[in-house]
Order: sequence, then structure tokens, then C-alpha cells
Amino acid sequence: MTTGPAVSGNFTAERFALPGPVLVTPRRFGDHRGFFLETWSARDFAALGIPDVFVQDNHSLSARAGTIRGMHFQRPPHAQAKLVRALRGAILDIAVDIRRSSPTYGQHVAAELTAENARQLYVPVGFAHGFCTLTPDTEVAYKVTDLYAPDCDAGIAWDDPDLGLPWPFAAAEVQLSDKDRRAPRLRDIAPAFD
Repeated sequence: MTTGPAVSGNFTAERFALPGPVLVTPRRFGDHRGFFLETWSARDFAALGIPDVFVQDNHSLSARAGTIRGMHFQRPPHAQAKLVRALRGAILDIAVDIRRSSPTYGQHVAAELTAENARQLYVPVGFAHGFCTLTPDTEVAYKVTDLYAPDCDAGIAWDDPDLGLPWPFAAAEVQLSDKDRRAPRLRDIAPAFD
């Protein structure tokens, strides 16, 4: 992170040195019953520089620690920004800049998101996104700014050696879908974002 946190309403936002992704932490209100927190507010997110309109919510369960889902993105005209959080368990969440004209092309940010810390990672359009579960039975929810479009669905290799992503498990230990196992390296895909 390079800047001090910004605050709007019940949210604190921290920006990375890599422009685009934002780590958002909601304020938690707790008492003897448990806790309450807001996970999204159009007004407060806009004040934090995230004015996106989310149109779909997704939810995944990964049974085993070491499950990697990614690195995914949707090509225009159905590109998606995402707001990701862990509902149960913990993940290492990663976003990679895949905008060819960006000075940070191929660079990444990573953040640990847990049910306990309630942090969320905002991943803007032009970034590939993926996560690795750190605990068994991890549930992840994320909002997206466009509907799923199978003909725009794309990805890059989770283990692309040019990217050097900081996955916490060795290749032999990870759980992957067939689609993610076959994803190409970043240098081998046609540019999706200028």
C-alpha cells in the first residue's frame, strides 16, 4: 500500500502501489449477539472512487485448502470489475494487470481475505483475478459489474512463470479445474485490454 486509508461511511479503503485494485475494510459493529457490517454501499464506494454498478452476485465453496480458482477475466464487451470477500475461511486473493498499455502490465497485487478480517478486494476491469483457499470449506462471495458471458470468458495460467504469483502451495498440492489447468500464459493470449 502506498497511501493512507480513505474513509467513507462505514468503509476504509487502502490503495496499492499498483493503480486500480483497492482493499476495502468495512466497519464491524459487535455486541453479545454477534456482529453487523455493511458489505457494500453505492454512496460510500463512489466516495472512495469505486462508482461501479454491480449486477450479479456469485458464491463459491471450495472443500479443500489449496484450491485455486483463476486467473479469470471477461473480455469486452462484457468485461467485469469484481468485489471479492471471504464469507467463511480464508483466501489469498490476487489481481494481475493485463492492460497492454499499462506501465504496470503483468504486475499483481495480493491480499489475504478472511471471514474474520472482513476485508474485500476491488478488482477493476482490465485485471485477471484468482484466489487460493487457505483453509478447508472456504466460501467466497463476489459482486460483478456485468453478467456472465461464456463467449467472453477467458483466463491466464495460474502458474505463469512470467508473473511469479505468490501462491502459498506447491503445484503438486493445488486443486484446479480442467479449464484452469489448460489456461495459456499471459504472453500467449491476444490482448483483451489496451
